[in-house]
Amino acid sequence: MEKGGYVNNRVAQTARVIGLVAPVVLFFYAWLIPTGFASNLHFSGIPFMIMLMAAWIAMALWRFLRPSRTARQHLVVLILHHVFAALYLLLIAGFSAAFVSGWALLCLMSFLYFGFYGFAISSVTLVLLASIDIANQPYQFAEVLLNYVNVILTLLIAAAAVAISMMRTDERRAAERSRTREHIEHERILTIINNLADAVFVTDKSGVITIYNAAGLGLLDTNASIEGRHIEEVFLLEDGDENKVDLFERIKEAKAVTVDDSLRRRIGDDVTRFEFTYAPIRSSFTPSGTDRQLQGFIIIARDVTRIKSLEEERDEFISVVSHELRTPVTVAEGTISNVQLMLQRGQADQKKIEESLDEAHEQVIFLAKMINDLSTLSRAERGVAAEAEIIDVAEMAHDLFNEYSPEAEKQKLHFNLELAPKVGRVSTSRLYLHELLQNFITNAIKYTREGSVTLTIAKKKGVVSFSVSDTGIGISKSDQEKIFHKFYRSEDYRTRETGGTGLGLYVARKLSKKIGADIQVKSRLNHGSTFSFELPAHEADA
Repeated sequence: MEKGGYVNNRVAQTARVIGLVAPVVLFFYAWLIPTGFASNLHFSGIPFMIMLMAAWIAMALWRFLRPSRTARQHLVVLILHHVFAALYLLLIAGFSAAFVSGWALLCLMSFLYFGFYGFAISSVTLVLLASIDIANQPYQFAEVLLNYVNVILTLLIAAAAVAISMMRTDERRAAERSRTREHIEHERILTIINNLADAVFVTDKSGVITIYNAAGLGLLDTNASIEGRHIEEVFLLEDGDENKVDLFERIKEAKAVTVDDSLRRRIGDDVTRFEFTYAPIRSSFTPSGTDRQLQGFIIIARDVTRIKSLEEERDEFISVVSHELRTPVTVAEGTISNVQLMLQRGQADQKKIEESLDEAHEQVIFLAKMINDLSTLSRAERGVAAEAEIIDVAEMAHDLFNEYSPEAEKQKLHFNLELAPKVGRVSTSRLYLHELLQNFITNAIKYTREGSVTLTIAKKKGVVSFSVSDTGIGISKSDQEKIFHKFYRSEDYRTRETGGTGLGLYVARKLSKKIGADIQVKSRLNHGSTFSFELPAHEADA
């Protein structure tokens, strides 16, 4: 049979307690009859009364200690309670209102466990018992009428209890459905939030976190639960001037979706920059004519440290490039304008024109070098030609030697190649390795007035080492820390005498990172310099 009400552990436990206490109380009343304190025409004797009440109490005690688990067990227990109650009414207490009204509990429990069928059977049983009692006892008409009135009142009480139980059951089921829907929606929201790459935090109107996703824990670098913590405790923030910022105060001021990328968090020397997108959450259903009630706030957080650094680096790069380009462009434009002016005025001096054009040509060559360096840097940043290939180191070394020997001879320098036997091969980007060595060689030739430039390639313990050394002007210790910065040029007058863009070593550092090499610099002022790096030998040659 289908249950007619909401039977939880508390209801079942209450029923067991009443089922145990009721026969004990009824036993004490039954004992008052033979002692003369109560009179009753139905009493069938002390032995029967003791056996009936002992059996009833024993059954109730057993079921109190060993609760029923199945519908069949519940049915057996209810039948036994009905049998004991029927015998008690017919053969001990009679159908007085005090005892008949207790049958309402049996009707209610029958309904709770077995629905309207149980309630109907229990009610009909009570009516039949009343009819049997009237047939067996010499009642007067008034007594018969009183018994039936007691039965009707009992059934009305039972019906009222059933109606109340049904209303409570409907309320509980509605609440359960509501909780189920809420749980489903909550899980659905959590699923959506947890699949977002951005960190999401939802707070109540006091700023206490109620919902967050895995990305939020990743952003905070923690595995501990942050539910129930205040958003201000989780994010200890400051502005660009290192002043503490109350994030929740800013969030409370938001009337709509707000984006704020001015905040940062400092842990030791590490600074993390955040972009917060936050907005208030307001209820959808409100009384007509009233503002929607604030429910809390939603915050989306992103780590924009790298993006901001790249933006700042880009802006600085554009600013410096513009500044560096302005000088050669101005010089070239001014020189060519002077030549044009001399030609217009008929003051053309062949020597002056040649000198002016040579100067303009030098500036154009400078611009071409800078454009070439910028192009190389752009290729490295975008990963163009970054594919690794197997390179014969000896073949590349001879190509470089043949390529730059004429330039070294032009500067009256010796260009030496020291190549270990069976140096083997490496696996890396051919373009990046070639431009890296080319950069070192051209710098060595440029800043060496006399002596030699040496390209040395050796192999040891599965590693191929590359180095370019010269006998040039050298680099001071203070400059060695800055030479890889973009557009940096030493204040040494000998450096200023040579044309350079200040990008060569900056590009070299970028290329070395792309191929997994670490550039080492050894230099002493006026005693030359050595730039070196290592690459693992190809597996077949290691």
